[in-house]
Amino acid sequence: MPELKDIATQIRRDIVRMVHAVQSGHPGGSLGCTDYFTALFFKVMEHHPVPFDMDGKDQDLFFLSNGHISPVYYSALAHSGYFPKAELATFRKLNSRLQGHPTTHEHLPGVRIASGSLGQGMSVALGAALSKKLNKDSKLVYSLHGDGELEEGQNWEAIMFAAHHKVDNLIATVDYNGQQIDGPTDKVMSLGDLGAKFTSFGWIVLKLEKGNDVDAVVAMLEKAKSLSGKGQPIIILMTTGMGKGVDFMEGSHEWHGIAPNDEQLAKALAQLPETLGDY
Repeated sequence: MPELKDIATQIRRDIVRMVHAVQSGHPGGSLGCTDYFTALFFKVMEHHPVPFDMDGKDQDLFFLSNGHISPVYYSALAHSGYFPKAELATFRKLNSRLQGHPTTHEHLPGVRIASGSLGQGMSVALGAALSKKLNKDSKLVYSLHGDGELEEGQNWEAIMFAAHHKVDNLIATVDYNGQQIDGPTDKVMSLGDLGAKFTSFGWIVLKLEKGNDVDAVVAMLEKAKSLSGKGQPIIILMTTGMGKGVDFMEGSHEWHGIAPNDEQLAKALAQLPETLGDY
């Protein structure tokens, strides 16, 4: 298998090309979460791309709550073998299976929930984790959430539910980049001390300061796995930089949901050499 850093570089290259091609999409959060997807799909998670089935029995499951970062999700799925890389060229086009937000009625392999509406992924992941417990399936459920979407109240009902029911086969991660569509989270609606909040709700809290270091992400996910099965759900607060990997996009909420123009694309691709072959 290629080096994880090479996979991450190619995924970032895919992201900017996909969004540029249709002048629509969300590059900032996708670039920031690339190292997480690379670590999870190519090193940590036990999953079987082929044949794909919705139940996912006897394998780890992943649920994307912040569905607008679909470019990084689709690229990771394609490079994992869920569907041909060439299909990435259909991103956000009419009749494509790769919609702007992941959906299920197109039957895209790897996608188990529609996640266009923020704040719902935690509840779905909990349902899947409880199903595994009922079915005596020892595999784990992973989920990814944006920090801004934690402003949605449904999350906190689910967070309380998870601890009460000892859902200890769930490893949730928050993309803690401090940015959302309207600006910094601290200005839109401060989240306060997230670690203290999750601790008070009965979760095991892990903090990852180097969310854009793929090796550090692997190590943290492996640590989380070692803590599963101990009666508490697990949350990783993962600090990332929005737009990471493309210097003029880094750290700005302005790249949450706009596409690069031709000149910007060329500049971005110059920073992201082709490593696995373009679609």
